[in-house]
Amino acid sequence: MVEMETSLGIEQLHTYWACQCEPGSAAPLPQDVVKTLLAGLQLNVLETLRYLHHQRPSYAQFEAWVWERHGGELKEAALNRLRRALAGEAVGAEVGDLDRVEGLSADDLAHWDEHGYVILRNAISPEAAESTETAIYDFLGMDRDDPESWYRQSLGHSIWVPLLRHPTLVANRRAPRIHKAHAQLWGREDLWVTVDQVGFNPPERDNWRFPGPHLHWDATLAEPHCFELQGILYLADVAEDQGAFSCVPGFHRTLKQWLKSVPEGVTVHAHAARTLTMTPIAAKRGDMIIWHHLLPHGSSPNRAQRPRVVQYMSLRPTRFAYTEEWKS
Repeated sequence: MVEMETSLGIEQLHTYWACQCEPGSAAPLPQDVVKTLLAGLQLNVLETLRYLHHQRPSYAQFEAWVWERHGGELKEAALNRLRRALAGEAVGAEVGDLDRVEGLSADDLAHWDEHGYVILRNAISPEAAESTETAIYDFLGMDRDDPESWYRQSLGHSIWVPLLRHPTLVANRRAPRIHKAHAQLWGREDLWVTVDQVGFNPPERDNWRFPGPHLHWDATLAEPHCFELQGILYLADVAEDQGAFSCVPGFHRTLKQWLKSVPEGVTVHAHAARTLTMTPIAAKRGDMIIWHHLLPHGSSPNRAQRPRVVQYMSLRPTRFAYTEEWKS
């Protein structure tokens, strides 16, 4: 790799590199700062950790690698917003003024309060969703209209697809309605969107059974239970039996009491599998499901005729409350 002279000028990035490549040389950054740092630089967490741990680059090489993720084009305005936010300054929404952007309605917010999830209708246009769906089929070397092509080795036995930076994915992450809805739920606009992968869940058949993920949490179950959001963008219509995203509605309000009911000697996940029932959430092309991360959730077997094709993303503010202890 050719080392570049251009420095990103972000002290926290050097600290993050040092903690991964020179353990003990620097105090670890808070978890929320790490998430903001990587999202602000449009880096995928696992991709970055794999590079640092496998390649053990110098810091100059790491900065060059960051530039290369973006074809050498990181906009100064975006970098400056990140620098200011990490320095503790107030920053506005990444996508500009949200005042005139239509977000969640009063009914949507009431549904959120009760159930812990909400469907943001028309989060992106149907045309944008279809373009992203096409990009995923192209990446996998599949034909949208040829069911036999949906099970090629390019997918493997997984619903995860490691496509991160296609222009349609990048554009979707900047959708004003997505930023507005998350700003309403967080109560603030200094949000940073994750660079996550996409998903392809084809109909089950004899040689391709649904591999999961089944019911789980992506959050620590240790107290205090903090607020955080997760999201999935449907790139094609998804019926309830089409491998839909599923969750246990309202569970964010009863988690603490439910945990007290777990029998001694039984794992939380085993008890959840026996006692909890998930609800599949159907929605249209371009809709986004946003859920409280304390809801147990998962995907579901696809027993319909068409694949479920989705894009994952989460938005978080610069600093937020979290529980350091991990308990699952």
